[in-house]
Amino acid sequence: KVGWYNAVLQPAFHLSYPDDTLAFVVISTPSMFDKALKPFVNKERLKIIRDPVDQCISHHLSRVKEKFPDQRVDVMFDYEMLPSRKPKFLAQTAAHVAGAAYYYQRKDVKLDPWGKKKIFGVCIHPKYGGWFAIRGLLLFPDIQVPFLEQPAPVDCVSTEEKRIQLLELFNFHWQDGRYRDIIEVKERYSEEQKAYFATPPAERFRLLGLSQEAQ
Repeated sequence: KVGWYNAVLQPAFHLSYPDDTLAFVVISTPSMFDKALKPFVNKERLKIIRDPVDQCISHHLSRVKEKFPDQRVDVMFDYEMLPSRKPKFLAQTAAHVAGAAYYYQRKDVKLDPWGKKKIFGVCIHPKYGGWFAIRGLLLFPDIQVPFLEQPAPVDCVSTEEKRIQLLELFNFHWQDGRYRDIIEVKERYSEEQKAYFATPPAERFRLLGLSQEAQ
């Protein structure tokens, strides 16, 4: 429910829908690369003009909207900004309140070792660890769900020591991706997918076999 999200944030970040409005957080799993992105690139090769992943997600979410012709469905993407340069929604907070993944933050550590350093939080999924991404929000403004019960996210990094390690790895060594394996995972990115996301966005077209003209 939108109200779960608004309840934990400052008014400046609130979504302007009634509290009981139904919303879905959309995440991509490791298999998205082979099952969705590569087929999309093969099919839409000449139409890809910005980030292929963003366009692929947009394509699939617009197909979801088509499944509900009689409903209003509002879609927000994780990369969208308001004119104020604030994100349209805070993806990690949304995932946490929806029970999709646990958003580990500095406040989850009792004996904080970081002093004045800025420490960013990170979501961990109970099945995929850090090998997933939060892609968007689907909102159904005409559907009110007053009796929906809030599911708690799975606290899979439950010890103080592990939480410190997670936040250390994410904040100071995020490039090597070790934070993603803070728990035992069921599935992770393929080597090809790791290489793709490790490549600067402008060079990713080449990896997917897209010409510069398409870019």
